[in-house]
Amino acid sequence: MQDSDVIVIGSGIGGLCAAGLLAYYGKRVIVCESHVIPGGAAHSFKRRGFEFDSGPSFYCGLTDTQSLNPVKQVLDVLGESIQVIPYDPLGHYHFPEGTIAVYSDAERYRHEVQKITPQGARELQVFEKRLLGLYEAMRAIPTLALRADWQVILILLKSYLPSLIKMLPYLPLLQSSAGDVMDATIQNLWVRRLIDLECFLLSGLKAHGTIAPEVAFMLGERSRAGVEYPVGGSGAIVQALVNGLERWGGQLRLGCHVEQILVESGKVVGVKLQQGEILPAPIVISNASIWDTYSHLLRPEDLPATYRQAALETPAVESFMHLHLGIRADGLESLTGHHVVVHDSCQDITIPGNTCMISIPTVWDATLAPERHHVVHAYTLESYTGWERNEGYEQKKQQKAQSLYRALERIIPDIRERVVVELIGTPLTHAHYLCRYQGTYGPAIAVGKGMFPSTHTPIQGLYRVGDSTMPGIGVPAVAASGILCANTLVKLHQTEELLENFR
Repeated sequence: MQDSDVIVIGSGIGGLCAAGLLAYYGKRVIVCESHVIPGGAAHSFKRRGFEFDSGPSFYCGLTDTQSLNPVKQVLDVLGESIQVIPYDPLGHYHFPEGTIAVYSDAERYRHEVQKITPQGARELQVFEKRLLGLYEAMRAIPTLALRADWQVILILLKSYLPSLIKMLPYLPLLQSSAGDVMDATIQNLWVRRLIDLECFLLSGLKAHGTIAPEVAFMLGERSRAGVEYPVGGSGAIVQALVNGLERWGGQLRLGCHVEQILVESGKVVGVKLQQGEILPAPIVISNASIWDTYSHLLRPEDLPATYRQAALETPAVESFMHLHLGIRADGLESLTGHHVVVHDSCQDITIPGNTCMISIPTVWDATLAPERHHVVHAYTLESYTGWERNEGYEQKKQQKAQSLYRALERIIPDIRERVVVELIGTPLTHAHYLCRYQGTYGPAIAVGKGMFPSTHTPIQGLYRVGDSTMPGIGVPAVAASGILCANTLVKLHQTEELLENFR
């Protein structure tokens, strides 16, 4: 078997984006995936005719020609595309004191907020205006142009100098939190809680822990490009990335568990698979989490002790309870697809079970379920601590799923009578199927409390991508990490040629 130039561990969105771009650049790439289904936290799976998204369900800019979504940019390079179904409103927020529709159009959204608090709606406009200015400055620099080394400066100065100048007034915002902007513009307590909720949905942290550029990107993209659902679910995005990888000569090996990253004299030399097979390569990219990479895939002696210890002490976002349902759809013709339910306004939104996210993708794509049925995915934060597969496990699963059922009853009052398929996922489920440390969705690094670990590591030839390297728990963040890593591993002129081809 011919040696590889690059081995990627894990076929999550970050790993597939890095692998696809490197294959495009002419590298011999193999992606090793433990699971029999590609996609990591974004994979889809089927049960009794129902197709479920395991994780992401909310997308912007998958088809727009000027999209800032890093996934769309990678798909364009790889020569792949997907079909989507646009929709608006993008969802509904259900609070104890009332429900508001969330529209892509900022003015319509503020009109909804005005129904609850006119003063708050006016303050929200000032908040959005401040962040949208940053978005306008950022949008002229595509993620596809970025690298994770000093040469990014050369590309920015050579091709994007006017955009950099335009960004100068917003430099303080680049390192600020959305909470800092909120403190300067919003006094209304209800709107402050609303912004905390939107940041929590975006990053897993409230406003003071979420970087301002991330919120600016979200506000700008949803108002400019709108929201859309990929036909075939999140699995369609994964499949398009796999197709692109293979189109350019890369390989995906499923059911291929990497047991160890092999290091000799401080340099990567390949990986060892669970069955003992050795795959040699001078470059390895880990799409596993920072904790799994440094505690399971590497030997302790492979890393400087203080570096390893600091990395393993990185705070983690909690795991989740998941409820995947197949339900009868009779009489639900007016159902909408996305909902967020906050049970108790007096409790913090980050308390497990208090904030429940709901997606019903068959509202847009009926092919995901048998005729006259819907797919439902509801989830809420849940700590890994205390979960064991013991005699009380099934009972605890049912008990913990009750907050999700109560949230669903706000949308579909007779939901329990409609269920034909019920799957309850716990942090243990998450950890098992995704090979994730404590079933986490990534680091919980608040603004000002530390930097996200970069794509680089102290080991020559070892790089990292995924949610442990970029702020945000969503698809754009992990896709961006794949782009930065891939571009860093090729010569500057190759990136410049790629940009020239896709301008």
